[in-house]
Amino acid sequence: MKTFNIGGVHPHDQKLNTEAPAKVLPLPKQVCVMVSQHLGAPSQPIVAKGDKVKVGTVLTQNDAFLSAVVHSPVSGTVNKIADIPDASNYPKPAIFIDVEGDEWEESIDRSPEIKREITLDGPAIIQRVKDMGIVGMGGACFPTHVKLMPPKDAKAEFLLLNGVECEPYLTCDNRLMLDHAEEIMIGATALMKALNVSQTIIGIEANKPAAIKHMTEVAAGFTGIKVQPLKMKYPQGAEKQLIKALTGRAVPSGKLPINVGCVVDNVATCYAVYQAVQKNMPLVQRMVTVTGPDVPEPTNFWARFGTPVSEFIAAVGGLPENTGKVISGGPMMGKALYSDEASSVKGMSGILILPEKQAHRRQVYPCIRCGKCVEACPMGLEPYLLASSSDAKDFAQTEKARVMDCIECGCCQFTCPSNRPLLDCLKIGKATVGKIIRARNAK
Repeated sequence: MKTFNIGGVHPHDQKLNTEAPAKVLPLPKQVCVMVSQHLGAPSQPIVAKGDKVKVGTVLTQNDAFLSAVVHSPVSGTVNKIADIPDASNYPKPAIFIDVEGDEWEESIDRSPEIKREITLDGPAIIQRVKDMGIVGMGGACFPTHVKLMPPKDAKAEFLLLNGVECEPYLTCDNRLMLDHAEEIMIGATALMKALNVSQTIIGIEANKPAAIKHMTEVAAGFTGIKVQPLKMKYPQGAEKQLIKALTGRAVPSGKLPINVGCVVDNVATCYAVYQAVQKNMPLVQRMVTVTGPDVPEPTNFWARFGTPVSEFIAAVGGLPENTGKVISGGPMMGKALYSDEASSVKGMSGILILPEKQAHRRQVYPCIRCGKCVEACPMGLEPYLLASSSDAKDFAQTEKARVMDCIECGCCQFTCPSNRPLLDCLKIGKATVGKIIRARNAK
């Protein structure tokens, strides 16, 4: 069974709610919609206090190429626009909307019927994806229309769909593949048309046998789409690792997937593309896994963006008494939330509730030069060296040791027997070196 060939680890998958059907989370009384929910230039609000909005009303705009708009996930009245702490406790602009009913823009097709015939041409598909605010749903939130417009000197040969979901605990992509396989295939067909490619490979890890079986059966009815089961290994869902596993091609240091003829999208992104292209539906909701070792009923919820995390927690029975940490995402790459009043956003795939005994860091001991972090690194880096040079503020050495190739997967810290905060040091080093490089290039 295929996989990538350098590094990787095998955390217990903890897929606690794979069999549970998805539920719809009731609308809250008020949503808090973050103005920028993408990687790239920040957007600006185009509504004001007192404005009436419907589901699908455009709330923001930005003329930058690398950007994405945000639409209202609810109908009601704009209460205020204010800077609030985001999920990481950084102040960011947000639009508060008081929910009044559930009225949608008339241009959106909400019928349950699956629309199979794609009538838009390639450029129109790209424009629709941009207009509907579609971004990468795997967590990076890269604007999808940008991926569909590669540079003139690059040619896409493969569309690769990420159904790996290698993060422990998360099951939203698995549930989506079981419930909406045909829509994902139609979305893939639209992306292939936009990219002018004839091959799509969908990678799914072996711990999702039902999804592999169902997606394979549905893919048989579509031209150029196949499903490839993959060996379980984290972080197989990372772009470069997925490309290696599915095509055997290696993305060189400092290069992008398109440089080896690949465009990678998450299956949830592909479903959103179907909704945008075939139903004229903007990205206003997603499936979110709410889970944890002591959560009474781990569940996947369809939820509108801007919903407070507290609403998700209440829907699974509330916080267990022994809760030590609430994480947005999974345990490997997710971020601890500063408050349960943080709001859901396009990139929030899961809410993980960890007990106290798993939330605390263990005592740190000196590095014993065992080399386990080097063996585990899927990018072939030397994390112990990067961490020490970053900690010593020797950023010239940190850059030389290729810190910018770090994908922040956490494999190094996961394997360290001395419990050293390697990932923390690498993140600081990468952020600092990135600033140095940008300043150098601006001269």
